[in-house]
Amino acid sequence: MQKTLKVYKRLAQFPLGKRIFSKMVCVLTPYFSSIKPVITELDHGYCSVSIKKRRAVTNHIKTVHAIAMCNMAELSGGLLTEVSLPDNTRWLPSGMSVQYLKKAKTDLVAVADGRDINWEEEGDKIVPVEIKDINDEVVFTAQINMNVKKL
Repeated sequence: MQKTLKVYKRLAQFPLGKRIFSKMVCVLTPYFSSIKPVITELDHGYCSVSIKKRRAVTNHIKTVHAIAMCNMAELSGGLLTEVSLPDNTRWLPSGMSVQYLKKAKTDLVAVADGRDINWEEEGDKIVPVEIKDINDEVVFTAQINMNVKKL
């Protein structure tokens, strides 16, 4: 868990480091490559992920597709969980509730903020995620249930 954060912090120091780290994540979890994410911030209890609005992630009304935003939410919430847990634990997402608040017409940033979560205890953790457009308007929210167990 902490190894992931160390790799991110080491790579983030370099001009293309965040992009390289993001590509590495997509190699390990190939489905996320469909949205071409860039992990822009990662730390204990916090993760932000950005995507460009491009044809491959749009729907029939030319806004960012709902499932692309779900992918962003799961990626940011999962990475946050990965780097926040002690090394003697494992996690799995066990559910996600989402709200689509506005049409997503621009590039997007997903922010998962779990700084108020007690990561030391086993059990279900609810990770909140907000996705904002370039005008800083929230277009999507998610609550991701992460099941945490000690090894």
